[in-house]
Amino acid sequence: MMRYTAILISFMSVNAFSKTIPLLDAIKETVATQDITCVFVNCKFGVIIAHDSVLIKTRYTPCSTFKIWNTLIGAECQIIHSAADSFYRWDSIARAISSWNRNLILKEAFKVSCVPAYQILARTIGNERMKKWICSIDYGDKDISSGVDDFWLPREGKKSIKISPLEQAQLIRKLLNGELTFNQQSQSVLREIMVIETTSKGVFYGKTGSGVNLDSDKEQSLGWFVGYVTGRDQRYSFACLIKGINVSGKDSKGIIESILKKTGLL
Repeated sequence: MMRYTAILISFMSVNAFSKTIPLLDAIKETVATQDITCVFVNCKFGVIIAHDSVLIKTRYTPCSTFKIWNTLIGAECQIIHSAADSFYRWDSIARAISSWNRNLILKEAFKVSCVPAYQILARTIGNERMKKWICSIDYGDKDISSGVDDFWLPREGKKSIKISPLEQAQLIRKLLNGELTFNQQSQSVLREIMVIETTSKGVFYGKTGSGVNLDSDKEQSLGWFVGYVTGRDQRYSFACLIKGINVSGKDSKGIIESILKKTGLL
């Protein structure tokens, strides 16, 4: 049976018109196996809410969730200026994901998670500036040695940068609390492209990430979803990671959405 551990107890979300449950209970109810790892952090108090205190500290390849930070670093380097920037000029090479086979503005490239677009951005940032920012924000194990344009991706025969679900959620909290050195314009651009849904209860932000789990002996995939939710008087950052056959970031996104709805945060 899965071991559920409350690192600290969360407060119950209050909704006058519908029944809600505490965040930890919602995680327990939604996360059924050890192949799913979820962690939430109360941005105001730093309270960590998770189902397992060990799993949330294990590092994996971040895949496209790194686009959050790639965007911010690109904005700080004055390469990105707005969500409507003409960001990607298609090179006419037909790729398996059809939504990548056209010109894209920044907001579109982020939404469809266009890898070649963000690889161009990373090369423009350059190894020296990228390494400086990765160290500045203390991103995972800070290893970008596999190459400036693919260190966040799983590549056979290469060691990617790695980060844990807890580190992902804590970094988002630091960003929201103004503890990182990204300026307000850079953060404004990120918020605009990262928003997924706005409801009467709050605003939901996030980024998926999907890839092969090269640390597994099986033909296993990784599915990430990293972001945050803001409400009337609450703000939580989160990270969810799924490991399994044919899983993706969309699966992790669905888990987070289910948890938030059960708690009345969304």
